[in-house]
Amino acid sequence: MSFRGDAHKFYLKLNRNRKKENSIKHIRELKEVQDIRTFYNSIDTYTLKLIYYRMIKEKSGSGIIPLFVTAVPWFLFLFSKQIQEFLFQEGSLLWILFSFIYMFTLAISVIVHFREKAWAVLHIEILLDLIGDRNE
Repeated sequence: MSFRGDAHKFYLKLNRNRKKENSIKHIRELKEVQDIRTFYNSIDTYTLKLIYYRMIKEKSGSGIIPLFVTAVPWFLFLFSKQIQEFLFQEGSLLWILFSFIYMFTLAISVIVHFREKAWAVLHIEILLDLIGDRNE
């Protein structure tokens, strides 16, 4: 187990496959990237540039998840007295359930947000490579 992140885990996977004398080209993650590149390669340069601009918008946009992460605490703060009265009424354990659901939803939302950004960067890099290759 490694705590160095996905890039290092991917490196370790590549290294394991190389040691087993398996072809690195058949790793699922590389096949997925190749499929994306092949698809974009079949599109004309002008349309690739339009797709690139859209991907920049997607990468730069904040999206609904950061809005959720910042707005929900303020919403809860506005109604904190009513929420406290409801959640902590006479030994009720509703606050535990509420806290768990809120933290779980928050964690999943943040993970999804950063994965979406990572995919946008992947697409942008592929588009830049293809556009650059065609301009040479």
